[in-house]
Amino acid sequence: MQKDRVILFDLDGTLIDSTEAILDGFKAAFLALDMQTSPDSVKELIGYPLDVMFARLGVEEQKIDFAIQVYKESYRKIFRSKTSLLTHAKEAIQKAYLSAHLGVVTTKTGIYSKELLDELSVGKYFCVVIGREDVKNPKPHPEPIFKAMEYFKEFKPGAFFMIGDTTMDIQASISAGITPVGVSSGYQSEDRLLSTGAMVCKNSLEAVEWILGRSI
Repeated sequence: MQKDRVILFDLDGTLIDSTEAILDGFKAAFLALDMQTSPDSVKELIGYPLDVMFARLGVEEQKIDFAIQVYKESYRKIFRSKTSLLTHAKEAIQKAYLSAHLGVVTTKTGIYSKELLDELSVGKYFCVVIGREDVKNPKPHPEPIFKAMEYFKEFKPGAFFMIGDTTMDIQASISAGITPVGVSSGYQSEDRLLSTGAMVCKNSLEAVEWILGRSI
């Protein structure tokens, strides 16, 4: 079967659950800063770049680079063992792969993202992974999506879809001129996702089935 579309996926909350590793990283950083935060406050910001998360959690600008360094030192040690695929994610990836070219667009560091996908035995399905270090402007800016689209130059914007669990994914998709699909399996509520006007599904498998059922 000829593949006639491209499906881009976010990672955290869309395909993977690395909440424990993320929370442990923030705990280490805030201990090093002699500051406090709550797990719920961190969870509300998952999906944003680390610098934005630390700033919104009250870390002074001049201390953010240090906080990120401590976070990454902690995360590097535990991210493989404390990350798993979400329910139905592998089935979603395999089903999508039969009819579409696949990519990942994430605010996570690309090197970690690729290692995780390989560790979870799904890296082989993805043609391209765009991480935080690959762009100047992360989501909700459309630059990461444009960067992924460059890899699939033979496809017009109407053939692209983006699946993600935050309004940032949806906003980036709309700004890039492609079709967004929200999933309520992650860190933002279904109501908040629906407020964008996008299609919202329960998980990545439902989203893939909806995309494959559309004519382009």
